[in-house]
Amino acid sequence: MNRDAEYIEILKGKLTEKRFIHSLNVAESAKELAKLYGYNEEIAYTAGLVHDCCKDTPAGLQLSYMLENGAELTEIEISSAKLYHAMCGSIYVKKEFEIENEDIINAVRYHTTGRKDMSLLEKIVFIADFISAERDYDGVEIMREKAIRSLDEAIVEGLGFTIKDLIDRGERFVHPDTIDAYNDAMMNILKQKQERN
Repeated sequence: MNRDAEYIEILKGKLTEKRFIHSLNVAESAKELAKLYGYNEEIAYTAGLVHDCCKDTPAGLQLSYMLENGAELTEIEISSAKLYHAMCGSIYVKKEFEIENEDIINAVRYHTTGRKDMSLLEKIVFIADFISAERDYDGVEIMREKAIRSLDEAIVEGLGFTIKDLIDRGERFVHPDTIDAYNDAMMNILKQKQERN
């Protein structure tokens, strides 16, 4: 049974209006990408909808919630509060929303860092987050074009932007999963080119 209407009501009370609108837009983008790439549209919509469920929860509460629920965090993860909402969200959707679909749980978990060998749904939610309707950063149109052409090309574009931004802003760490995701997507593009030739 689809519980999206229930999740929407909970998210409305849990997120700022801006974040709530973003979540609805990511759900729609995920659904469109799922249709394009042959994935279950309903599952993609749900994953997009809940991906930022913990984003507006204070960092200290997110960390406490993760530790209370047995999360094993690396030093880099503990030191990177901006990553908390994805890790915390993956626990929250399983525990509070009672979502058992591991693909949705992982899509929430890795929508910020990415990782090596992402599933199709993980890629869809990762990209949908970059290209949702309200996004208007420099280069968003390039991201949208690449998303239609190739998820891996869009991932390289998005992660290239993320890594550069982290370095430019003097952030302390680039998560190893992000480097792995970038290299993995580059390797997939290379393989696809070789197959075409």
